[in-house]
Amino acid sequence: MTATVLFVTGTGTEVGKTAVTAAVAALAPSVAVLKPGQTGVTATEPGDAEEVARLAGPHVTIRELARYPEPLAPDTAARRSGLPTLRPQQVADAVAELASVHRLVLVEGAGGLLVRYDADGHTLADQALATAALGLRVQVLLVASAGLGTLNTTALTAEALRTRGLDTLGVVIGSWPADPDLATRCNLTDLPRAAGAPLLGALPHGAPHSPDFPTLAKSFLAPPLGGTWDAAAFTAAHPA
Repeated sequence: MTATVLFVTGTGTEVGKTAVTAAVAALAPSVAVLKPGQTGVTATEPGDAEEVARLAGPHVTIRELARYPEPLAPDTAARRSGLPTLRPQQVADAVAELASVHRLVLVEGAGGLLVRYDADGHTLADQALATAALGLRVQVLLVASAGLGTLNTTALTAEALRTRGLDTLGVVIGSWPADPDLATRCNLTDLPRAAGAPLLGALPHGAPHSPDFPTLAKSFLAPPLGGTWDAAAFTAAHPA
């Protein structure tokens, strides 16, 4: 089985990474979701991986490698809790194991691309590179916020990916507002230029609360992610 590995990163925290990860997982017939480092939840609380399973359905295999109770960067949270940090090779090996029995493996990062996972400063990008070094096909999906300020953080993340030789599949808006302002509407045109990659979706605000999340996901993700969403039509429907 030839698997695709998609690392899901964001331009920052609270931009909708988990919802987008769940949406992509909901539309894939053979999929595993890996959360390398979960922060801000205790051992008995559901984390992002469990939220993906709740939204996407029981066909999704979920796995988590490390959990830290404080809502901090993984390296800081590990240091404060006295728990081991994550090394890139640990993540790559877990991805390879999942890829051996699934056609798609989604790896959801914590925070943004360059958040530190260990004392040596290794990041989600290093995890992706370690995975690619095993011979797996690795791409990155960038989740961005919709409004003013998103172009700079999107461009910075895209530049960091390019300098590391990582392929950006596209960008998805993690939470599209019901009443988008001018800057938000303009970003439909400007975000793919900032990312140097196509716009592949825009999940509506509140999507995780939808009673039929998989149907919603299909409507708001583009064909490369398994949906029917059309960027040109969506942009035309929200003129600037």
